[in-house]
Amino acid sequence: MSEFDIGRSKRAREAFSFDDISVVPSRRTRDGADVNLNWQIDAYSFAHPIVAAPMDSIASPESVIAVSGLGGLAVLDLEGLWTRYEDPSKIYAQIAKADSFEATSILQKAYSQAIKPELVAARVSQLRSAGVVVAGALSPERTLQFHKTIVDAGVDIFVIRGTTVSAEHVSSRGETLNLKEFIYELDVPVIAGGVATYKAALHLMRAGAAGVLVGFGGGATHTTADVLGLRVPMATAVSEVAAARREYLDESGGRYVHVIADGAMGRSGDMVKALACGADAVMVGSPLARATDAPGRGRHWGREACHGDLPRGSVANFEQVGSMAEIINGPSRTADGTMNLVGAIRKSISICGYTDVKEFQRVEIITN
Repeated sequence: MSEFDIGRSKRAREAFSFDDISVVPSRRTRDGADVNLNWQIDAYSFAHPIVAAPMDSIASPESVIAVSGLGGLAVLDLEGLWTRYEDPSKIYAQIAKADSFEATSILQKAYSQAIKPELVAARVSQLRSAGVVVAGALSPERTLQFHKTIVDAGVDIFVIRGTTVSAEHVSSRGETLNLKEFIYELDVPVIAGGVATYKAALHLMRAGAAGVLVGFGGGATHTTADVLGLRVPMATAVSEVAAARREYLDESGGRYVHVIADGAMGRSGDMVKALACGADAVMVGSPLARATDAPGRGRHWGREACHGDLPRGSVANFEQVGSMAEIINGPSRTADGTMNLVGAIRKSISICGYTDVKEFQRVEIITN
C-alpha cells in the first residue's frame, strides 16, 4: 500500500473512491437469467442486495412496505419524522417548497420535536402488521433510550447507524453504550456502522454485529468533509472491511458478518463497484429519492442535516425519473444508471461470467 509524506511529521496512505476504479470482465460471459442475486442476513432472505437507507426522504412506513414488496430490505429511521409526528405530511410539503437555505431551518425546527415512544412502537407494529421484515434504525446516542421499545414492538433487524460507530460509544452525559454487551443481550440481529477501517470493522464484528455498514451514508446530502474534515474513500474502505470479515471468519470458526456499503452510490455502476470490492449488499438513498412515490418528492436529506447545533448536510433536489418499482426492478427509460438498479447489477455480474455476488467479489478491478 503506497504511502506519502505530508511534510516531515505525517504520512498518508493512498485510497480510492468508486470513481477511481473500474470492473474488468476477464472470463466467459454468462446469461443474466442464470445470475442469482438473493441476499440473506441471519434468517431473513431478500431477492436482491439493495437496502433502502433509513432516511425520511425515502423511507416512510408506506415506502418501506413498498420496497419490501419489490424484493428488498428497507429501514425506517425510528428517530425521524415518523416517530415525532402522528402525521408529518405538512412538514414534507414545507420541505418540498423551500429552497436549500430555508430547508435547513425547517429541518432543524421539525426535528427539535421530541421523539414519542408510543409512535416508535406504533410504526414498528404498523410494519409488522404488513407482514414485511421490520428493520428500524437508531443512532448510537439514542440506542440505549429506545432499544427496548422497538424490540418489544417486534423489530426483526436492529440498525445502529451514525457518522461513525465504534464498539463502545462513550459519553460523560449518560450511560455508556458497550455494543458487545448490548448486542449479546438482544434477541435480534444487529447491523452497525459506519466504519471506514479494518480495525474499526473488526471491533464491531467481535462485538457481535451481524452486518457492518461501511461509510458515512448520505453521500449526496451530507457535508461531513466540509464541516468535520472526515471523508471515506469508499472503494478502499469496503475492501478493508471485507478483509476484516475474512480474518474474523477464521478467528470465529466460521461466523460470517455481512459487509454493507453505505454511501457514495448514486448510480447502478457505483453499486456494482461496491459489490466487486467485497460488499454483500448496498445501502442507498439518493437513487430512491428520484422515485415519484418517494415521500420526499425529489428532495433528499439525511439525519446530519437536521442537527440543531451543527448541521452537516443539505437538502438535495433530484429529478424524479420513475416509480420506486421502476428504479429498483425496471424497466429503465434512461441510460444513466438511475433506473433498473437490479437489472444493471445482474447484467454486470453476467458479463463478467459469475453466478452470484459472492463469486463476483473475486472479479478483477483496475484503477482508472
